[in-house]
Amino acid sequence: MTALRSFFRFLFQNGSLSSDLAASVLGVAHWQQATVPRYISSEEVQRVLRACDRRTSIGRRDYAILLLLARLGLRAGEVVALQLNDIDWRSGEILVRGKGLRHDRMPLPDDVGKALASYLRQDRPPCQTRRVFVCMKAPYRGLAAVGTLSTIVRYAIERANLNPPSKGAHLLRHSLATSMLRSGATIPRNLILFPLNHGT
Repeated sequence: MTALRSFFRFLFQNGSLSSDLAASVLGVAHWQQATVPRYISSEEVQRVLRACDRRTSIGRRDYAILLLLARLGLRAGEVVALQLNDIDWRSGEILVRGKGLRHDRMPLPDDVGKALASYLRQDRPPCQTRRVFVCMKAPYRGLAAVGTLSTIVRYAIERANLNPPSKGAHLLRHSLATSMLRSGATIPRNLILFPLNHGT
């Protein structure tokens, strides 16, 4: 398009065109991160999960967090916001508090449910907050920010001896989406029109 605009300006300047048509050439939208997000393979996701030391309280908490990111594709903020009453053990569902006050119910896979139950029964300290995931040292309160989850993911990736270009919490969400696409899933039309970015 740049070359075409330059060509029109040249034709206008040498008198081949009576008006400058360069302004009529529309620009091409170029969204940053409009390509397929960075990801790791399913086997590498398993390595990250196995990197959690599930013999410890912190390891069991982090394992449950990583499973929610890797199996359900939750955003870091959705995991941080998860509350005790959002887990419906009877129906096997969780309530996800998404962007824009959107609430969705999602099925609770067996391995995710077991990891959550193990953490809640053995490791979650008694405290006033209704948040599922809390700090393991006093004062016991809900995890402060989504950056905390990115730190948990980064440490797990490093323990797994992986070095992907991105090490934040969204890496696991992107990896799940990529795996689903390769298995034949389709991207909803609204995501095609408005490309993926780090907030998606």
